[in-house]
Amino acid sequence: MDGRDVRGHYEELAAEYDEHWGYDSSYVPWMSGRIAEALRLGPTDRIADIGSGTGLFAREVARQLQPRHPLLCVDPSEAMLRRLGTPPPRDLTPVVASAEDIAEGRAHLPYERLDAIWLKESVHHVADPADTLRGLADQLASGGRMLVVMLPAAIQYPLFEAALARFEELQPDPAAIEGHLRAAGLEASLTHVEHELRIARDKYLGMVRARYMSLLSTFSDSEIEKGIEEMRVAHPEPVLVFPDRFAFILGQRGGEGA
Repeated sequence: MDGRDVRGHYEELAAEYDEHWGYDSSYVPWMSGRIAEALRLGPTDRIADIGSGTGLFAREVARQLQPRHPLLCVDPSEAMLRRLGTPPPRDLTPVVASAEDIAEGRAHLPYERLDAIWLKESVHHVADPADTLRGLADQLASGGRMLVVMLPAAIQYPLFEAALARFEELQPDPAAIEGHLRAAGLEASLTHVEHELRIARDKYLGMVRARYMSLLSTFSDSEIEKGIEEMRVAHPEPVLVFPDRFAFILGQRGGEGA
């Protein structure tokens, strides 16, 4: 998907985006906690969530962390950022910008340098990950950390076969992202975390129809409906149970605390 298609997808999805994560009340706190733990976040850190969308995870990190500096929610979609509220919470600051805008210095940030950056499931939208991650790394203070959270190269979701195949065609390799962070001058490591999902089948089929993953916006309405019928046959069980596995690629700039 090009940048315009991605932006249009999320503009349309914004109003119902958070609802797609409401099937498991433990998921957002769990993921937010893993992000905060991996980045070793502290209340005095200057933090940016790049590709924050509606701020679903930033909001929870802020709740857990109680930061002294507002956490930056960076996203190119104004519709998604409006879901933060008007005005937004005092501990969250919306920034309408893409990862490339930040990396290339085209967007103004309220902090001269950042102590922590995370990108959750947004790096695959970046046209040139090597250059963009290098530019983001340049925004880090001494000892700053950057975390890329992404799905692995293959997933075990109960999607239709064409969607799974296309995912594998389009998804970047986490090992390549780790290499980009090293090339950007960061000490990098790759680990994985996993969370078991339990979703009512009809709920999940509705999420697929709503194209809750940007990948699904590459399929036509008729292809989605055909895929849903395939899923109904393959998964007659009323509750779908499957692993949600994520690669955590952590980079750290040398300096105090390194």
